[in-house]
Amino acid sequence: MKQHHVIDPLARKDIEELRRNIEAFELGKMDEEKFKAYRLTRGVYGQRQSGVQMFRTKIPFGRLNTRQLGRLAEVSDRFSTGNLHLTTRQNIQMHHVKLADSPAVWEALAEVEVTAREACGNTVRNITASAIAGIDPEEPYDVSPYVEATYQHFLRNPICQDMGRKIKIAFSSSEQDSAFAYFHDFGFIPRIQDEVKGFKVLLAGGLGAQSMIAHTVSEFMPADQIMSFMEAAIRIFDRYGERSKRFKARMKFLVKKMGLDTFLDLIAAEQKGLSYQNFPIETSKWQAEGAPAIDLTTLAPIQVDATYDFWRETNVFEQKQEGYYGVALKIPLGDLSSDTARKLIPIVQSYAADDIRITVNQGLVLRYVREAVLPHLYTELKQIGLAEPGFDSLADITACPGTDTCNLAVSNSTHLSLELERVIKEDYKHLIANSHLKIKISGCMNACGQHMAANIGLHGSSIKHKDLVVPAMQIVLGGGINPAGQGHIAERVIKLPSKKLPDALKVLLEDYEEKALEGEYYNDYFRRLGKRYFYQLLKPLANLEVLQKSDYQDWGQEEFFQPEVGVGECAGVAYDVVGGILQDAADRLAEGKEMIQEGHLAESIYLSYSAFVIGAKALLLAKDIACNTHRKILDDFHEHYVQTELLALPVSSDFSSWVLRMNQQSPNAAFATQYSQEAEHFLIQLKGIRKNQLEGNGEDKVVVGHHYQA
Repeated sequence: MKQHHVIDPLARKDIEELRRNIEAFELGKMDEEKFKAYRLTRGVYGQRQSGVQMFRTKIPFGRLNTRQLGRLAEVSDRFSTGNLHLTTRQNIQMHHVKLADSPAVWEALAEVEVTAREACGNTVRNITASAIAGIDPEEPYDVSPYVEATYQHFLRNPICQDMGRKIKIAFSSSEQDSAFAYFHDFGFIPRIQDEVKGFKVLLAGGLGAQSMIAHTVSEFMPADQIMSFMEAAIRIFDRYGERSKRFKARMKFLVKKMGLDTFLDLIAAEQKGLSYQNFPIETSKWQAEGAPAIDLTTLAPIQVDATYDFWRETNVFEQKQEGYYGVALKIPLGDLSSDTARKLIPIVQSYAADDIRITVNQGLVLRYVREAVLPHLYTELKQIGLAEPGFDSLADITACPGTDTCNLAVSNSTHLSLELERVIKEDYKHLIANSHLKIKISGCMNACGQHMAANIGLHGSSIKHKDLVVPAMQIVLGGGINPAGQGHIAERVIKLPSKKLPDALKVLLEDYEEKALEGEYYNDYFRRLGKRYFYQLLKPLANLEVLQKSDYQDWGQEEFFQPEVGVGECAGVAYDVVGGILQDAADRLAEGKEMIQEGHLAESIYLSYSAFVIGAKALLLAKDIACNTHRKILDDFHEHYVQTELLALPVSSDFSSWVLRMNQQSPNAAFATQYSQEAEHFLIQLKGIRKNQLEGNGEDKVVVGHHYQA
């Protein structure tokens, strides 16, 4: 591979660190669970098949240029399977990558400014946005520079490297909420008030087993205030969030437990400890790619087939820029072969802006296409298999990889998706143009396929019948974003054997056509008739006494179904020794000292704070005291070590108040230095206490991960 760019020094540091840690792990010098937690934040995720990994990139708002797409195709051919999987988080994943190859994968991608840093793990994940941001006719302004600034601000930021769970952020381009902002930890919808740019701000939403619609916490927040709001909220989440019970560790559960008003009060107080209150985004530096120069007089007339008009109706829209069109490409299952990706590159370079956007429904959007070249673009896209009509329609089903590669999946989603699309194309083609009717499938309840945000959603499950297990799907109805841009969570209706789903889809669509009022939106029709009505409608398909042999075989499988659910990569039990945890605290402190030298005072203070918390946690675990939230660690340490006079504070104060001084003032060099020195002295005291403990016990102590994670 030819090098196009000098690799950014921070990316180079990440790559070399990954190499060292892989070597340490393989030599037995790094605990397996600790290594897993580390590699996840570097985009390396275990998959269903042993010995290989899924490698996930982090592509903010799904924006790629053709050079990056070409490099991804090369990398997939060399290290993966020749497939690029587009995700609902606007990322690209490659499967069956060997662990030893992951630094080389990262290095090759870093040359074209693609990273894997914080693509997985308990961090701020990839920041998503409407794929049509910047060209959306309904948008008040382009949110792209705000998304890019948010991505840059939180990438490698100390406040979000070791949280209890992940944070997801989305920016929609308009009130239509095409980025699903209502289903995120932070959601932003652009608005202008008195000529000031700002956002409607949504907080603590999320999909998954217990889906929740985000709270609207501000109808208008000036754009220069959203960064401090997010950073303070993440600090509160880091401090008070659940760590032991993973299924309760997302921000939505913390806000529900604490109460929205209390949470917002803590955010407001925390903002005082930030190095900034306002964070203006320099939008003038943002330069969107424009259309290529085309001499239209040289284009020969071209004949198009009968499907062109349908393709144009469902896949093409007018941009807000006069004379230009956006073109959406339907990518079945989000799987784009490296060969097809390479063939797409010269087409994009000839007819569109060098700015490809991955969509939240696993497709692609091309921008700045002139109307005169649409027939030529269509013809060339058809030649490479990318001109299928029906983008983001009933026949464009979103589906996660499911049991193909995922440890958590229960039953198959990909083969089922293709079967349902076949049914729609054969029997319900007239419904494809209905852009407000969506189907989404997840292999399990965790909602990677966004099933709870679908009009018709499915998630993998199973049904025990006599001595066998039947692959099944839970049907949920009535979710998604309605035409007015309001979010709704789907409701569970009934669980059916997976092989009955084509029949179930026919029942649902035929009933909709028969019973819906003129122009009635699907969710309104569902709620008008009621959940019980749909349960009774589908109940005949749930009869297990009439099952055939094929019903015990999952889609795409010949053998009888056996559920093989593994442990999710973010959910494993971790083991470590107390001494190792103390070393983690020392590592945070050392990094914080470097931050002082570099002038990053707020970051340094937060790293010192982390050293206090992690050090206190280590000594609590030495006493078999469960560590749950940061705040509980501080309080418990005061009770078990300060009040018992095992450790003395330099001031007359409780331990929590002493440590939490960091959020009471704006960062400055004097306090950052003092706080770092106090943390260093604290760790020295802890090591002395631990030495005395070891003299009594004789060996270091192994502790269980659900305590360790805090």
